[in-house]
Amino acid sequence: MNEERKIETEEVEAVTPPPRARVTETFERKRDYLTGFLAGETETQPGGSAGNEELRDTVIAALKSIYDPEIPVDIYELGLIYDVEISEDGDALVTMTLTTPHCPVAESLPQEVELRVLSVPGIRDSEVKLVWDPPWDPSKMSDEARLELGML
Repeated sequence: MNEERKIETEEVEAVTPPPRARVTETFERKRDYLTGFLAGETETQPGGSAGNEELRDTVIAALKSIYDPEIPVDIYELGLIYDVEISEDGDALVTMTLTTPHCPVAESLPQEVELRVLSVPGIRDSEVKLVWDPPWDPSKMSDEARLELGML
């Protein structure tokens, strides 16, 4: 009575990644008006170079809240973030590296960076570009990071 059921499998060399989800212009994030009202803040939209520079600073502040799990220093002061670009549309491109290709968080850290940047109000899309050239070395750390690690 018990028939054995077999599942057919197929081995493949590679799979094309699914397209990245993008927030379109027709999508509008729900805003909590009461929170902004109680804080006395007015919402600003990205636009112009001054708005993009302010948005870039906010993204950098978000990146400074991500700490390396092995070193008690945030990834920005550690020198892992090489560049942060914000387009006129609010799309963020973060160019970063890791201390080593064999870093234990090599798979999770870029995803965390992408999610943390996406959480910044005014950012429509976030992309993380992981590069290995130039390679990271301790000279890329800020003076604050060196002081924290006792290297000054």
